[in-house]
Amino acid sequence: MKKTALHPSHLKYNAKMVEFAGYEMPIQYSSIKEEHHAVRNGAGVFDVSHMGEIQIVGKEASDLVDYIFSNNVRTLTAEQIQYGFMLYEDGGVVDDFLVYKINDQSYLFVVNAANKDKDYEWILKQNTFDADVIDKTDQFSEVALQGPRSEAILQSLTETDLSSLRTFTFTECTIDGETFLVSRTGYTGEDGFEVYGGHEATRSLFERLIDDYDVTPCGLGARDTLRFEAALPLYGHELSAEITPLEAGLSFAVSFEKEDFIGRKALEKQKEEGLRHRIVGLELLDKGILREGYEIYKDEDRIGRITSGYLSPTLEKPIAMALIDRPHTKKGTEVEIKVRKRMLKARVRNKKFLA
Repeated sequence: MKKTALHPSHLKYNAKMVEFAGYEMPIQYSSIKEEHHAVRNGAGVFDVSHMGEIQIVGKEASDLVDYIFSNNVRTLTAEQIQYGFMLYEDGGVVDDFLVYKINDQSYLFVVNAANKDKDYEWILKQNTFDADVIDKTDQFSEVALQGPRSEAILQSLTETDLSSLRTFTFTECTIDGETFLVSRTGYTGEDGFEVYGGHEATRSLFERLIDDYDVTPCGLGARDTLRFEAALPLYGHELSAEITPLEAGLSFAVSFEKEDFIGRKALEKQKEEGLRHRIVGLELLDKGILREGYEIYKDEDRIGRITSGYLSPTLEKPIAMALIDRPHTKKGTEVEIKVRKRMLKARVRNKKFLA
């Protein structure tokens, strides 16, 4: 397995390590619940150096990005960030990710770790433009500082005014004499920052946040429960080659105003004909826990499956996101979940679990 530059730090803080996307990564340090609450109520820091970074540069960089990306980067100014998708021709999702616009001739894609190689090959295959595609993953380490204390903590380490750094924007910051790219983004539903830098500098920052600022180190377990409570999609769960952005309820990241992008025609057709199924929220009415893959029934007919499910650490009740056939997606619809030999009652609700 690969190791990030922060691997020695994970061992130092007694992390429980697991394999993820080909990397040995921390699943937790203390407990998932404790780390989850630390982010909701204070601050937590994650090693996300396993994420992929792909740069697109050149005279026609904007044209290439415009063609392969569902959202409209031409509306961005320098140092703005946009969420969206690369799509297959049938509207299925290659990957969902963030695009950082450096300028009109330079973009940085921050992609899912498990999809990085696939994404890179996909972009190369589509590149008929005067642009270069460069895999820069090994040049970066990255940490995510998340939670309501994040700004105050990071501000004490830099002279850059972070209060002026709006959500989905980025800038360069100097921290302890080292240059970092800092973006106001995250995957937790809380305020926070994602910080990219050199390997040793990022490792030093990670340890300083923990040792000097009492920031809780957090693993992939809490990262998943936090993103789930915030109804943020996870590729392979709420999005996939079989689940389109429209079915996932993420049409805000699809720009039909653009002249063309891969997958547009399929999504237009899907929009016109109506969705066959979509991602909804569920709350359990019986005792139990909802888990990924559990089948969903209505009047003995199988109508869907759980895509993500947990006992919510914040709400302290079992909730889930699920892919359900229409017309059973209406709020308040009661369904049954097959849990081994039991059938548990649940109710369709919106995905705003934290509202």
